[in-house]
Amino acid sequence: MICPVCKESMLVVEREHIELDHCSNCGGVWFDSGELELLLAGLAIAGSDTFLKGILESPDEKIDEPDRRCPICSRKTKKTILGTRPKVIIDICSQGHGLWFDGGELNTFLDQVVDTPGNGIDSKRKLSSFLGDVFRARNAEKHG
Repeated sequence: MICPVCKESMLVVEREHIELDHCSNCGGVWFDSGELELLLAGLAIAGSDTFLKGILESPDEKIDEPDRRCPICSRKTKKTILGTRPKVIIDICSQGHGLWFDGGELNTFLDQVVDTPGNGIDSKRKLSSFLGDVFRARNAEKHG
């Protein structure tokens, strides 16, 4: 798959039945439809179903950030704001193919979700392990 930001080939990282496409150049991450839900369920994030329910129906935010195109259908994505401190801007394929997080946005988003009430130390440990595996794969690609 080609990165929607820098147009480089992305590395496929698979862990716990979740396959994400990661750009080792810009650090962005693409989740195919349903994969973010699988990740949050695997991390035992309390209330993740409710949290993700409205993402696809959310309005297209008018944000001063370059447009992105879905790496599957090439259509322009819509911008959606997640989180609060700081806000995380993600790009969503209007055809439902998936979600794009620019470099660093996934970590910021997941840190905020894990820190919500009802999530304990086990969720934080699983998150740390998951992200560690993704970045080990990224570093192996760069140095391999």
